[in-house]
Amino acid sequence: MALNKVEICGVDTSKLPVLKHEEMLKLFDRIHAGDPTAREEFISGNLRLVLSVVQRFAGRGETMDDLFQVGCIGLMKSIDNFDTTLGVRFSTYAVPMIIGEIRRYLRDNNSIRVSRSLRDTAYKAMQMKERLSAELGREPTIAEIAAKLELKQEDVTMAMDAIQDPISLFEPIFNDGGDALYVMDQIHDEKDNDETWLDGIAIRGAIERLGDRERKIVKMRFFDGRTQMEVAEEIGISQAQVSRLEKSALARMKKQI
Repeated sequence: MALNKVEICGVDTSKLPVLKHEEMLKLFDRIHAGDPTAREEFISGNLRLVLSVVQRFAGRGETMDDLFQVGCIGLMKSIDNFDTTLGVRFSTYAVPMIIGEIRRYLRDNNSIRVSRSLRDTAYKAMQMKERLSAELGREPTIAEIAAKLELKQEDVTMAMDAIQDPISLFEPIFNDGGDALYVMDQIHDEKDNDETWLDGIAIRGAIERLGDRERKIVKMRFFDGRTQMEVAEEIGISQAQVSRLEKSALARMKKQI
C-alpha cells in the first residue's frame, strides 16, 4: 500500500479541506433540511478523516484506493446516523464507524471463512458496540452488548473472537535487543509428546548427550509443552538465554542424529 500516495480514487488528498466543528453543525442543519449539496460538502470536508483511518490498515494486502472507498461508505453511514443532540463531536462518532466498515470489508475478503450465523452475530455486536460507545462515551462491556442484543455473553464473545484477524505464529511480541520472543513461544502445548519423541532411539541418545541444563530445557519445552518464559522462570535465567540454549541443543542433536 502506498501510504505517500497523493491521488486516491481521483482525489488529490494534499488539497482536502478540513471543516471546523461549527461549520459541521451548520451543514448538518442543511442536511437535515434535505439539502443535497450540504451533504456533498460535508463528505468532502471529512475525507481527510477517512484517510487518517485508512492509514492504520497498512500491510493488509489491500490497495489504498479500495480501503479509501470502503472508508467513505463508513463516513456516509456516520452522517446518516449521527445525532447532533448528543453533544458528541462528529469525529468521535465517525472514526469507530469507519474502522468498523473497513474491518468488515477485510473480514469478508479473508481466506478464513466463518459461518454466516456467527458472522451475522458478530456484525450486530460490532454495530451495537459502536452505538453504545457513542452513547456512553466509553467502550461498552461484553455484558452490556449482549444485554442489548438479548444474547448470551458467551455467544457474543465467541462471535467476536471468530472474526478477529489471524496472527502468525512467528509474529514477534517482545524484543529486548537480543533474540525476539514470538507468539509460538507463548503457546502452551497440552499434548503429551513422549510417544513421538521417545520412540526414536536416535533422538533419545542425542538428548542423553546434552548437558544437564540443555537436557532439562529440551524436556520442558518439547515433552512438557512449556513456553520459553515458563522455562526461564523455573531455571532462573532470561528468556533470551533459554532461546539460545534451546537452539544450540537442537543443533547439536541434529548433527548427532
